[in-house]
Amino acid sequence: MSPAGGPRERGAQPVDPALTHLDEAGRARMVDVAGKATTDRTAVARARLRMSTATAAMLSAGRLPKGDALPVARVAGIMAAKRTPELIPLCHQVALTSVDVDVEVDAPGGSATVTAWARAADRTGVEMEALTAAAVASLTLYDMVKAVERAVVVEWLGLVEKSGGVRGDWRRREDG
Repeated sequence: MSPAGGPRERGAQPVDPALTHLDEAGRARMVDVAGKATTDRTAVARARLRMSTATAAMLSAGRLPKGDALPVARVAGIMAAKRTPELIPLCHQVALTSVDVDVEVDAPGGSATVTAWARAADRTGVEMEALTAAAVASLTLYDMVKAVERAVVVEWLGLVEKSGGVRGDWRRREDG
């Protein structure tokens, strides 16, 4: 039996202890953060969508058939950040203190950039919350513009920076 009382997986091999999300038998587990200090943590993530200039102009002007997509995408991103542990199996529930989502549309360039900020005072970081916010906001934009253009692509999603925690601050050198 496993420590949680369930059956052990068949054929499980010993696992490198540096793999934090696997137990000694190689099964997925949630990391125990009880011994970690509560610190202020922030993360910024970004997603970029590529579309035609005509679609980007409609998006920017709020003239899509489904309505003004920008406020809908912002709210969708915030809601998604709050539900990250329900979507990503091994994420901890984090006491978010702030989530913000912004969308910048470059109509002449045919793109939209979603930036999501997440902040918490907790024992684990908020990178996944920021990434989830940016991802869901960008998918919401796609949903809102698809009546005009189905060829829109989310061409980049990534963590831009994070601060706090044991590993300290980190910043991406170039933006996707």
